[in-house]
Amino acid sequence: MLGVVKAMANSKLYKGSLNTIILKLLDEEGKMYGYEITQKVKKLTKGELNITEGALYPALHKLEAEGLLDVEVAKVDNRLRKYYKLTEQGVREKTNRLAELEEFVRNMQQLVNPKWSIE
Repeated sequence: MLGVVKAMANSKLYKGSLNTIILKLLDEEGKMYGYEITQKVKKLTKGELNITEGALYPALHKLEAEGLLDVEVAKVDNRLRKYYKLTEQGVREKTNRLAELEEFVRNMQQLVNPKWSIE
């Protein structure tokens, strides 16, 4: 499945959150390169979520074009490696997107598992 986020049964749900996931990781880690991001997500989700290169790099390029990421190139083992890090605007946008995602999750919990009470 080139160009999508692979997860057990809900890849479309994760795909819509990919940019927020990237922003959150970069905020926590400072800077990361692409493969490192995919491995961190895989580790944090205990293998449930695997981000393909076909999904990751277009997302990174889009975030960079929006002014949310800076790119640093470093030579590692005679190869050039691109590191991504948040800009100041990226930090602000991460906060906004996380708040939106948390609100979405709360709303979905209410819809899927409403707390019934007798009043």
